[in-house]
Amino acid sequence: MLRAALVPHWEFAADGSRIQIQHPLRGTSYSPPRRPPSWRELLDGLQHGFAGNGAPRDACLPLRWGRETELTISAVQALDPLLKEGKPHTYRSGFLPQPVVRFTGQRDARGFLAEGFLTSFVNVSRVQPIKDLDEYGAILDGWLTVLSRLGFHARHLSIYGTLIPWRRKEVEGLTLRFRHLDLTLGDIVLLWNTDHPDRLAVDLGTGLERLAWARTRKHWYDLVYGRFAQSAPPTTLDAIRTATLLLGHGITPAARGAGGITRRVMGAIAPDAARLGVSAMVREAFAYWTLFGELRVPWPAVACLIEEEALR
Repeated sequence: MLRAALVPHWEFAADGSRIQIQHPLRGTSYSPPRRPPSWRELLDGLQHGFAGNGAPRDACLPLRWGRETELTISAVQALDPLLKEGKPHTYRSGFLPQPVVRFTGQRDARGFLAEGFLTSFVNVSRVQPIKDLDEYGAILDGWLTVLSRLGFHARHLSIYGTLIPWRRKEVEGLTLRFRHLDLTLGDIVLLWNTDHPDRLAVDLGTGLERLAWARTRKHWYDLVYGRFAQSAPPTTLDAIRTATLLLGHGITPAARGAGGITRRVMGAIAPDAARLGVSAMVREAFAYWTLFGELRVPWPAVACLIEEEALR
């Protein structure tokens, strides 16, 4: 199926169950763009690219999930009815630029998040039910076209993974990862319900920030935090960015539940950073998060809440 979708433009290599797919002209040098695209330009490029491949943008999932996880941690949760319950519908389908909060990012020896990882980021995904494997192959081929339109040349891209399915409770799947040069961007996952294997779906995902990092090759902190990159420890910058997302969605600090996550995040903000005020960074983070959906709480109120909690 993969060969039918990608040949003759790609070369396949197999070692047992593991496969690698590369461009015949791989190995050529890469030059980042002279003017990196803005977040809005990158988002618009993704939206237009996915729409041209039959995946129009759908509304984001609510940040407060309240089911198996307190918060939305992946756009793939939109497929829960189909994959976990075997029902013939989903919560969302198509292109989702989904803000998420996770505490699973890799950390360095100092305890700081490693480059390429954030507590809050935008999970760029195409999630949808499919009827057969040919449709899966077409979605992968379409994603390579989207990347090309964003300035990623095929000769710098590769796909790798194993053809052995995995299983987690009522869901089974097969994962292939894609990378740009030496940087893994994300994956495309074929999924099905164990009791209803004819109910198939695809979850193609990457991170918007990671995608921009691969495209620009800028320093990670400069890319994410801009003019604030050197103004406070990375832990504080990450916490303010995440707290702005949570508080903007009305998830205020509490002893447990989703509010407990907000309190945990805000506890990482250094009091010294809050004494002079956080409004400038909150305003910038707020503008970023509103690219993906309206926030319920205005940024001045968010800044006040962060300062009060940090100085308590």
